[in-house]
Amino acid sequence: MKTSPLLFLLAFSALAVAVSARAADASCKREDLPDPPRVVYRCSNGLVLEAEAAASLRIPDRPEQARPAGATITGKAVLIDVRPGSGAFQILTPQAIAAVRGTAYIVDVAAETTSVFVLRGAVAVSRADGSETVVLQPGQGADVSPGRPVAAVVWGRERAEKLLSRFAR
Repeated sequence: MKTSPLLFLLAFSALAVAVSARAADASCKREDLPDPPRVVYRCSNGLVLEAEAAASLRIPDRPEQARPAGATITGKAVLIDVRPGSGAFQILTPQAIAAVRGTAYIVDVAAETTSVFVLRGAVAVSRADGSETVVLQPGQGADVSPGRPVAAVVWGRERAEKLLSRFAR
């Protein structure tokens, strides 16, 4: 029996343990950075999650895993850095799924839209139900929202810099 991405998202979310900017996951080391306020989680096997201080980030607490295989974001932005050769990693949001191997990208979640921007590598982005998948390359982004097609677009310098500045880059 094939599991739909939406059911996977619900099951994944149900298994997740809430990790906000004020709490840490046992499998990842936490570091608070002041300007702009954000929290960095350095996980084993080359995974780094850098969340805005107000981000709603959930990382599953799976003691059998060396590092998380995914996370759920329901608000604000998280910069994800997955080192090449460290295995797959997946971000789930209310609107989208972003799956990668060895890349750096940012996922920004607002009320009706998830925006994904790629810094390094490639990211497959689809709607939360698994439809309309696009593969983004460095400098490209996609906005996933109801009623609009999911497309890879080269972001303008101003938009990219505004997002990167939220992570002191």
